[in-house]
Amino acid sequence: MPKEYRGTQEYALVYCELITAAKYRGTVTYQEVAKLIGLPLEGNYMGAQIGQLLGEISEDEVSHGRPMLSAIVVNTTGIPGPGFFGLAVQLGKLDSTDKDKEQAFWKKEQRAIYETWKVDLGQKD
Repeated sequence: MPKEYRGTQEYALVYCELITAAKYRGTVTYQEVAKLIGLPLEGNYMGAQIGQLLGEISEDEVSHGRPMLSAIVVNTTGIPGPGFFGLAVQLGKLDSTDKDKEQAFWKKEQRAIYETWKVDLGQKD
């Protein structure tokens, strides 16, 4: 059973890593997340723990009116795992399991993340 991550150092580390990646319009791999918090780099245990942690982060973000931050976490082929789409359905942000609709939702959510966390490099007067 995956542990609860809210309020832990692991949650804070991963949250900060995702915000940094979002500011630079980047992505983070599941393996990078695992390495950051000392989990194995593959396997069911890693997948369950990462899924739990990213789910909590995305739930918290959505509850604050922001996009699902886990949309910028991808596997080695550059796409999110099926748990991302399942959570989007649970959170009421996606109402389809159609692959094309899932992909469109994911890209839209990524754009919203980059817009939410963009760094304004404009000059102040």
